[in-house]
Amino acid sequence: MVASKVLATAFDREGKSAMAFPKFGFERRGAPVLAFNRFDSKLIREKTQIYHPHCVIVIDPHLMRTVNVFEGIKPSGILVLDAPESPDLKLHESLSIIGSVDATRIGLEKIGKPITNTCMLGAFARTTGWVHLDSILEAFKGYFSGGVLEANTACARRGFQETEVIRFGGK
Repeated sequence: MVASKVLATAFDREGKSAMAFPKFGFERRGAPVLAFNRFDSKLIREKTQIYHPHCVIVIDPHLMRTVNVFEGIKPSGILVLDAPESPDLKLHESLSIIGSVDATRIGLEKIGKPITNTCMLGAFARTTGWVHLDSILEAFKGYFSGGVLEANTACARRGFQETEVIRFGGK
């Protein structure tokens, strides 16, 4: 949930209207959690779940086996994925861009735990170009401090630098 809020703050820093909100399913440890972000140059009033996303960020690659992460994705959709190796290019017919990074490895190296959310924000910035990495890094300052801020900043920077972006021709 923090990553979703940080992303909304980063969009806000760039003068966009942004919202972040979670959706909880079964309330048990380890259950899949959804978080939604909306951003626009105009004021956003709608506060409902997003049923037809332009972009899906998959922080836990194991979800790909148990949850339909592509449900409702728009044509020419974008996927940002935590994956230790290049993803299968036939993941979904609606995808036009895939951004892939080994965020779990980066989290382990920089934080000492498989915490991937801030690394994935860097990957999102690189893959979509919708928000600048500097805006994300500035937004971190409202959520983290000290060594935690430094570690998460390093994760986001590496996520941005190490993301492999695959664009499908003509889309």
